[in-house]
Amino acid sequence: MRAKKFGINVTQRRGWFVALGAGAVTAAVVVANPGLGLPSTTSSSITNSPKEVIDQVWQIVYRDFLDSSGSYDLDQWSILRKDLLSKSYAGTAESYEAIRGMLASLDDPYTRFLDPKEFKEMQIDTSGELTGVGIQISLDKDTKEIVVVSPIEGTPASKAGVQPKDVIVSIDGQLTKGMTTEDAVKLIRGTEGSNVVLGLRRNGSIIDVPLVRARIEIQAVDSQLNTSANGTKVGYIRLKQFNANASKEMRAAIRELEKQGSQGYVLDLRSNPGGLLEASVDIARQWLDEGTIVSTKTREGIQDVRRATGNALTDRPVVVLVNEGSASASEILSGALQDNERGLLVGQKTFGKGLVQSVRGLSDGSGMTVTIAKYLTPKGTDIHKNGIRPDVAVEMSEKEIKTLTVEQLGTNKDGQYRVAETTLLKSLQAPKTGKTYQPGAANLQSALQR
Repeated sequence: MRAKKFGINVTQRRGWFVALGAGAVTAAVVVANPGLGLPSTTSSSITNSPKEVIDQVWQIVYRDFLDSSGSYDLDQWSILRKDLLSKSYAGTAESYEAIRGMLASLDDPYTRFLDPKEFKEMQIDTSGELTGVGIQISLDKDTKEIVVVSPIEGTPASKAGVQPKDVIVSIDGQLTKGMTTEDAVKLIRGTEGSNVVLGLRRNGSIIDVPLVRARIEIQAVDSQLNTSANGTKVGYIRLKQFNANASKEMRAAIRELEKQGSQGYVLDLRSNPGGLLEASVDIARQWLDEGTIVSTKTREGIQDVRRATGNALTDRPVVVLVNEGSASASEILSGALQDNERGLLVGQKTFGKGLVQSVRGLSDGSGMTVTIAKYLTPKGTDIHKNGIRPDVAVEMSEKEIKTLTVEQLGTNKDGQYRVAETTLLKSLQAPKTGKTYQPGAANLQSALQR
């Protein structure tokens, strides 16, 4: 599935932008500077012509593309280049159509072309300042339908009851069949205060959901100190998105709850669609003293391994709440805590998005995203499509889904939280073995063997 989020924040590291989500579904996204690393063309006849961008796109795929579907054939890709560059193009519209057709042959919905307007919109997304309804959407690879990954808490979509896995069948009466995520975004976005109606298919029924567009502002972390029936102090932390402020807010929440005497934690990642790679790694380091957090694997093999740095803020037990809307960066954090035996996962199997995209600017102001890697959990588990299974499985009832309010999350009215709290209390009551968790040196060998 290809995911498009209405606004993600990014942070810069060594001249590259790295984000999870949108991706990222919710994916890892690496944004390069326009034209960075592109070779000069060998034929002067395609310089400063529509063919130049075609060739740039071709070469990016040739050098960096990680095939996850088995559709990429290097010989056929070389033949395709020769065929496309032998043709004449009346202008950019024709060459852009050729590029889209070329990329479609890869059967990878995350590798896609963005014309200059679309590329500029992506840059607006990454600024974190946007107006919309507050949902992340994906294109289902099999059905080609526009699917809601997760509504963003506190936004018009969340307040109206839009749910993960809802299929958007229409936007203001226009059917979405055949649309890309970019097509859908153009129709859903609009000026603050204006209206849009989403037609959603849920459990076989079609419902119309009217929404008023608003400026989307996200506070990443909510926290509170709960007291269980037996008097145990439980720190509840809800992480809604891995944005630029998430790491700082998480650090402040843990420190404050430690001061208040928290004896253990429930970390709520439900319906968290992801965000920044750096935020997920830094937050994992706040819980882990040792061990691998995540490894990135390109077509050449393991290229990057991120580890804990001995700076955990607490060693108290933690239980992590997850569901089918927990994606990408949420899965990195969940996988790191589970594989390192640092915490137990409670809830439902996560979304399953583990591919990394690079976003490249092209010479005429257009751009593209290309899948360049996948990420693995510390034990080498490939998250993509598989998701992460909880240690304790518990679903939320249909009644809860309809009636549970945001304010009731992390309280006794929240059935999944009750199970998480019970699991935490059992952990606190377990006999002390002298080992809170044993991450080992790295768990790297498992990743290298895949």
